[in-house]
Amino acid sequence: MITSVGKFLRKLRIDSGEILRDMAKKLDVSSAFLSAVENGKKKVPDTWLPKLKTAYSLTLQQMDELKNAIAESSDTVELNVRNASAANRQLAVSFARKFDTLDEETAKKLFDILKSHKED
Repeated sequence: MITSVGKFLRKLRIDSGEILRDMAKKLDVSSAFLSAVENGKKKVPDTWLPKLKTAYSLTLQQMDELKNAIAESSDTVELNVRNASAANRQLAVSFARKFDTLDEETAKKLFDILKSHKED
């Protein structure tokens, strides 16, 4: 089944007039590996973000869309709390513990709060 990442990559490829092999070459992978990523059988390697940004001159909006697609297509999310304050670490752990039991209304409220927060 094609994932959000797969849709993004496929659209990017088609808009650029490329076939699977062309994009795979730019990403230094086989066509089979790229196809497996598009179909959700493999994870997007970390090295792809800068390669895609450079090879396709992605805008900030496209990069955000790609990052969101990667997150949506992932079964897990890794959060680096190394430089976080104690309060933010506690928040992250509390959220992780409660994540599976959040009802839709609470999840929406939290999402709205996070969306409204402007980054500095």
